[in-house]
This record gives sequence, structure tokens and C-alpha cells, in this order.
Amino acid sequence: QLVESGEGLVQAGNSLRLSCAASGRTFSRDTMAWFRQAEGKEREFVAGIAWTGDRTYVADSVKGRFTISRDNIKNTVDLQMNILRPEDTAVYYCAAGPRSSYYATQYPYWGQGTQVTVSS
Repeated sequence: QLVESGEGLVQAGNSLRLSCAASGRTFSRDTMAWFRQAEGKEREFVAGIAWTGDRTYVADSVKGRFTISRDNIKNTVDLQMNILRPEDTAVYYCAAGPRSSYYATQYPYWGQGTQVTVSS
């Protein structure tokens, strides 16, 4: 089970940190990722991190602004979001899967999502 936290309403230019806590099984050997889905749009990849934590990858739209990190002892993965823009408004989902991928279909485990709203 994956549970996201950190939901918030912020002004453009500000920061927000999302956290995802895993329970029920260990995800320490899984790739962890964040996806987001804006209203009326398809779910899109945001950032991912290999199970070793030494390799990360982010979408071009958030590169230089968002950072993903994980703690395999605490079984958590975080998404630090800086310089937020109105177009970052979406429901953000935590996901886990056996391999690194930009595609949501490759992740069998999902959280329920947390809302991020960025006002202009």
C-alpha cells in the first residue's frame, strides 16, 4: 500500500514537498515514481528513482525544479517541488514497479493521489 501526503494550495513560485509512505510490503527493491494527472488530461510521468537511489530521472517539464528522493529504511519516497507553476496543478500519484519506466502501465502499485494546486 502506498499513501501520499503533502497536499496543498500554494502560490506560483513557491515550494511544496510530497511524501509517499509504503506499508504492507517492502518496496526497497522497486523503482518508485511520481505521476500526475490534471483535470481533463491523461496521467503523465513526473519523476522516478531506481531502487538503489543512485539514479533518478525527471520529465522535461519539471527538470531543474523537482527532485525525487527515497529512504529505503523508512520505506518512503519524496518529491520536492520548487518554483511551482499553475500548470503543475494536478493530482499527484506515487507508484512502485519492478523496473524503471515512463509509462504508468509498468507500475502495478499506486497510491490514492494527493491534490496540488498552484495559484497564479
